[in-house]
Amino acid sequence: MISDLIIEEVYADQLQLLKKKDKGILREIPYESLIKSTQIVVVTGIRRCGKSTLLHQLTGYYNDFSYINFDDERLFNFALDDFQKLMLIIKKRGDTKNIFIDEIQNVTGWERFIRRIHDEGYKIFITGSNSKLLSSELATHLTGRYTKTELYPFSFNEYIKWLKINPDNPASDTKAQLLAAFDAYLINGGFPGYLQNMEGDYLRNIYEDIIQKYLIVRFGIKNIKSLKVLAHYLYSNFTKEISYNTLKNVLNLKSVNTVKDYIDYLQQAYMVFECYKYDYSLKKQEIYNKKCFVIDNGLRMSVAFKFNADMGQLLENLVYIELRRQYESVYFYKTKENYEVDFYVDSRQPILIQVCLTTEDAHTRIREVRSLTKAMNERQLSESYLLTYNEENSLATDRGTIHILPVWRWLMKSKQIMKI
Repeated sequence: MISDLIIEEVYADQLQLLKKKDKGILREIPYESLIKSTQIVVVTGIRRCGKSTLLHQLTGYYNDFSYINFDDERLFNFALDDFQKLMLIIKKRGDTKNIFIDEIQNVTGWERFIRRIHDEGYKIFITGSNSKLLSSELATHLTGRYTKTELYPFSFNEYIKWLKINPDNPASDTKAQLLAAFDAYLINGGFPGYLQNMEGDYLRNIYEDIIQKYLIVRFGIKNIKSLKVLAHYLYSNFTKEISYNTLKNVLNLKSVNTVKDYIDYLQQAYMVFECYKYDYSLKKQEIYNKKCFVIDNGLRMSVAFKFNADMGQLLENLVYIELRRQYESVYFYKTKENYEVDFYVDSRQPILIQVCLTTEDAHTRIREVRSLTKAMNERQLSESYLLTYNEENSLATDRGTIHILPVWRWLMKSKQIMKI
């Protein structure tokens, strides 16, 4: 437990700092619906992706509000009983009904407190950096009481907005600006804090903090070296198929389950994502090799072997993360003849997407088109997408149309293109 004086001091300090903070650019989230919702608003995402800034933006819709951030060493021993002290401080300072709480997963038992005050009529916004922990707690204690939004580092649309580039500007140099912005975004990624200052160790420090201060401590990991080697391996071999057995041998571990657990921990922290091979059978999806993608190209380039990453992998990773922003069910696809398509979105309007650097090489073009055509036949689709670095065309096949687009243009227009 923490003394009333410490809690009040932290509360006052944080509220003052928040009000001085730059509100940044608006993100691609449904602000109005979150404000109008009577449910608890939950925002999750990797550390330093802008969750606190988003809360700051949301406070602008209210004349009065309270704010507390539990990612503060002074609140390290904050216990469930301390919430009552916090509420007394809030009431003493104005008794607002609008409460914003950052990194709430740092307090054990938080969900019971949140449920109680929500039932008392408070409007509540909370953030957290752990996807699974929050999901399990929400499902157990807050069923039917919350709406959840995932926040990622800047999308390309958000990045060009941050750069103040208007893509609709007809000026002749607009395309050149967009291409230059895309080249930078492809390598540097979209962490807002890094883009502001481009400090060399910023991204590496995020990576190390998540592993050292968050995963190792939270999950009580004793084989620290193996976790670090696994994370580095996945970041070095992103977009490629992985085998749990192979990883077990690489790490010299006795159990495949340990590999699965470590990857699950990394996913909970939003550092990596496993992409399954599409199959009607969920059991077969579990058995097949997976592909691994990472949350941000800049984070990847800051910690892994750069010579292992070609431009094609960086493009593919960008496309996957953008699909993750929009859809729950994103897979890679293999036809009955074992031709592979990078992405299959299983939705009401299924989508097939192939990604490659260029189709200028005839062999590459034939291979990519063949894979898409075979998959279109199997999924009975009349169109698909072939995304490249900077090619734009359309290709008519016996099955239907393959739209060839630059990744940067697809990123800008993906929601309209996919008819969302």
